Amino acid sequence: MRNVAVLALDGGHAFELGVFCEIFGIDRGDDGLPVYDFAVVSPTGETSVRTRHGFRVQTPHGLERLEEADLIGVPAADPDARHPQELFAALRAAVRRGARVLSICSGAFLLGEAGLLDGRRCTTHWRYGAELARRYPRTRVELDVLYVDEDPVITGAGTAAGIDTCLHLVRKEQGSAVANDIARRMVAPPHREGGQTQYVKRPHPEPGAGPLAALLTWLQTNLHEELTVESMARQAHMSPRTFARRFQREIGTTPLQWLTGQRVLLAQQHLENTDEPIAVIAERTGFGSADTLRHHFIRRLGTTPHTYRRTFRGRRADTAFR
Repeated sequence: MRNVAVLALDGGHAFELGVFCEIFGIDRGDDGLPVYDFAVVSPTGETSVRTRHGFRVQTPHGLERLEEADLIGVPAADPDARHPQELFAALRAAVRRGARVLSICSGAFLLGEAGLLDGRRCTTHWRYGAELARRYPRTRVELDVLYVDEDPVITGAGTAAGIDTCLHLVRKEQGSAVANDIARRMVAPPHREGGQTQYVKRPHPEPGAGPLAALLTWLQTNLHEELTVESMARQAHMSPRTFARRFQREIGTTPLQWLTGQRVLLAQQHLENTDEPIAVIAERTGFGSADTLRHHFIRRLGTTPHTYRRTFRGRRADTAFR
């Protein structure tokens, strides 16, 4: 994943376009991070494309630029917008030759129109889920997620979930250390638990103060300990029932699911950056045994700790490419 092209769609959403530009379009080589060959592409060949917000973006590249891309980004746009058939053909050709396509929010409609969602799971903004399923009945729309990875087709949920989606792909291809460093530069969480249902009726506040904020800080430094809902509730000075309900409401997932996710992330970092045996990493990350670590690692990431280590220890020297 060295060559990235993002579509600038007529009337498109600037934020989602900006997510691709921020994650893949900035030279972070001085920090030892990947430097992508990045381009903004006009599907119609125009050198300037208007956004829905009234300003225009320069688009020096046409559809031919997609022929060399490893990843094609599809930002949000009007679900009813009309796009040239040449664009759909270019996307299908890219997937056939092994490229990935990644949509954010309503960009999934463009992938559906290209036929790339057929037989695959996908997601979009929760407001558009029913319409996406109606238009493209051969896909399975999942809304209580932040993204769906049906490689080579990856779809992200609404707006800010585009950050989660892109960081997920960076983590998958180049390791958690790279994804974490990019997230740190963006002042964004490297990984969020939970789906987008939590956002439907009320915004999801990050726990910036109070018992949950203090608890999360404490948990980050005590992942190796034997932790239960009851012990976490005591640390937060709540009853287990009140704690579990409040955690689900504010964080968007259960305490144990969140804890498992954080432990897997920590295990990834140990696998990438140390030569410690798997059993030692299991102890350091709170899983207790290599078998338990392996079980959760496979469930979360679809690969074993040994395979993950071979993959990313071998790639570390190549991450600062140009």
